[in-house]
Amino acid sequence: MSLPSRPPSESQLATNLPGITAYITGHDSAGTTKIQEDRPAKWQPIDNKDMAFNVSFSTPQFPVQMNNDADITTHDERVSAGKLGIVNPKGTVLRLVDFSPGFESMMHRTRSLDFGIVVEGSIELILDSGEKQILRRGDCCIQRGTNHAWRNPSADAWARLAYVLQDSEPIVLGDQALKEYLGRSEGEIPGSGNDE
Repeated sequence: MSLPSRPPSESQLATNLPGITAYITGHDSAGTTKIQEDRPAKWQPIDNKDMAFNVSFSTPQFPVQMNNDADITTHDERVSAGKLGIVNPKGTVLRLVDFSPGFESMMHRTRSLDFGIVVEGSIELILDSGEKQILRRGDCCIQRGTNHAWRNPSADAWARLAYVLQDSEPIVLGDQALKEYLGRSEGEIPGSGNDE
């Protein structure tokens, strides 16, 4: 039995990819688990609408505080204030990113440990050394504070990656601490603020 396709989300640029929904679980007053909320993706276009971000959830600390829905409240406040950079200082971010056909992102570095998983299509990882690697659906990249870019090698299909980003201690090479670098998207994407 095949499942019905999911239409794109209202603000989604990649109309050939399925819409996504975040399902947030919780407990009722008796302690029984339930789906507390379902949130269709809200996409933020970046880089002339060749890339789009959807932040499904973020946390401001580790370990996370979930009592009285403190985590949900904090996430909602930070996102609605427009202050969430690529990384959440002292916390985590779950972000999905869509890349248009042939698009290459800016070369960038964050002070974070990132788990990137190809959900749809394929993507080329480009390091500042010139090294390149194609990742296909299901492949993952563990990004350890390195300067990198992503390129969608397809001429006609969008690609989608899911990322879990975790704030990290500064990466120090010799006597230099590496800082966040957002390249051409600086100003379009808020700085993370974890270098301060």
